[in-house]
Amino acid sequence: MSDALPVLALDAITKTYNKGRPNEVQVLEAASLALAPGEVVALVAPSGAGKSTLLHIAGLLDTPDSGAVRLSGEDMSRSGDHARTVARRSQIGFIYQFHHLLPEFTALENVALPQLANGIARVEADARAAQLLDRVGLAARRDHRPAALSGGEQQRVAFCRALANEPALLLADEPTGNLDPATSDQVFGVLMDLVRATGLSALIATHNLALAERMDRILHLDAGRVT
Repeated sequence: MSDALPVLALDAITKTYNKGRPNEVQVLEAASLALAPGEVVALVAPSGAGKSTLLHIAGLLDTPDSGAVRLSGEDMSRSGDHARTVARRSQIGFIYQFHHLLPEFTALENVALPQLANGIARVEADARAAQLLDRVGLAARRDHRPAALSGGEQQRVAFCRALANEPALLLADEPTGNLDPATSDQVFGVLMDLVRATGLSALIATHNLALAERMDRILHLDAGRVT
């Protein structure tokens, strides 16, 4: 595994908002990190330190002012919008603090939709969605809409949606931060089981040090740099 290319590498990433203005804020300054295949890494940072910005850049949702973003060795910083969109859709899964499920669709449909957008046939997409929901203990809830699910169940559906297209990389921003401590611990266990079973790499931002310590490695983001 040590000889394999990192699934994600950020090299000397800088990002400044309101550049050249009196209220200019440098959020990231030469921030670098690398994730090996199958590695689960915690990103710990105080509020406002820029972890969401770093995750958005890693996930090709935002662009750095300088530095490189590499997915399995390919420098996506030099890629056009179409290539970045294809990479986001096929190589990266996203989980946020709030589930962002589509309220008019069932749990099964929410997990199938990203697959349909990626060109997967409906029958195949539904079958994989059902398999994922079963794996997180929601087989009996797959025809329920989000409003009929608990907070923990909604977030488990969001986990399944993030993994629907079998990405190589999972990016999660406080994935259990909106849940009570007991539910957070249980739901995080489900996420870790999913990640380990699929063998993907994950970068998970959290304030919860107890959760961070259950991962392979802890990175800290402070003053714009990763340590």
